[in-house]
Formats: sequence, structure tokens, C-alpha cells
Amino acid sequence: MKRTLFVLGVIAMLATSCGPTIYKAENFDDRTASHKIVAILPAEVDITLRPNEMRKTSMEQIHESEEKTGLTIQDKMYTWFLKRSGKFKYTVNFQDISKTNALLKQSGISYGDMSGKTKEEIAKLLGVDAVISTKASMKKPMSDGAAVALGILVGQWGSTNDVQTSIAINEAVKGDLVWKYDYRASGSLGSNTDNLVNALMRNASKKFPYNDK
Repeated sequence: MKRTLFVLGVIAMLATSCGPTIYKAENFDDRTASHKIVAILPAEVDITLRPNEMRKTSMEQIHESEEKTGLTIQDKMYTWFLKRSGKFKYTVNFQDISKTNALLKQSGISYGDMSGKTKEEIAKLLGVDAVISTKASMKKPMSDGAAVALGILVGQWGSTNDVQTSIAINEAVKGDLVWKYDYRASGSLGSNTDNLVNALMRNASKKFPYNDK
């Protein structure tokens, strides 16, 4: 009996440790009551290849794949919100990503420059009340040297993926973080952007704070 309880306890502990981590500011409702428009930024992607793949791949190819993947994730997240706006009855509108990216480009902010700007600066530049940013750290995307090229072409990296992702909302006044959701996908869930975004948003949407409940 004791052994059974011990095993169940270990399983419960492991299940908890693998679950998503959620942060929400205590005064979130007060700080976001006037929010009307939110921008979705290109995802910040970090791809780590196996050592033998690194020898066959240039840093330029890796950075190109990271940017391509970041823009794809942004597009699929925006589409996900639009398709489900009726079901979840969001209290905010999402800025068209073509406008978001055009404004960034007009201001001379490239994909690689994003991390050097504060969320407050970006939000004011875009004319929105808050920004949604996403990070995705991908390890061992494929088992051969075609990983990056394949990622650029079809957004798919293979079943060995281990992807650590997070979605964050920063308000525009001070750029403060008001909500964050951390999620880990592996295997087939992390093998391409469709699976990754669907798994991430399907889970995050249950706690997404701009729902009219």
C-alpha cells in the first residue's frame, strides 16, 4: 500500500512539473480595462542543431530559418485568434500582422533588432495598447543536415523536436509584463508550426486573459 502511494505521488509530481506555468498580474483587469487593440509580434525563435548538423549548416541559414519560423508562428497565431474570436468573445481586437510588420519595417526594425527594443517602445510604435510576444526554443530539429532547408520550405523539422515555448503580454504604458504562459511540446507536437501553434494555443486559450467571461 505504501509503495503504491509512493508511486502515485511520484507520478503526480512529474505530471505537475511537466504542466504549463502561468503568470497573471494581480491587477491585470484594472491595467487592461481600457485595452482595445493588441499586436502579435513575430516569434523569437532559437534553433539548436545537433553537432554534426552544425558542421553542415551556416549561421546565416540558421538565422534565416529562425526568422522564417518566427513569422510563420506569428501568422498562424493571428489566424488562430481570428477563427476563434466568435467562440471566445475576445475583449480586444488584434492588429493585422501585415500592418504590424510594415510599421516595424518602416521604422527600420528588422527581425534581428526586435530583442533590442523594449516592449513599451514597440507598443507605442505600433499604436497598440499591448503586445503579444512569443518565444520558441527548438532543440535537435531533425536527424540530418536538411533540417534548416526543410524548415524554410515547409515549416517542418522532424519528430525529434523538443520545443520550449512561451506567450507573454506586455502593456504599452510602461511595458510591464501582465501575463505569461510557458508550455513545452515534444515529439509530433513540435514537428511543425501547425502542430506547435495548435497545441500551444489550444492550451493557452483556456487561460487567455482577454476573454469576455
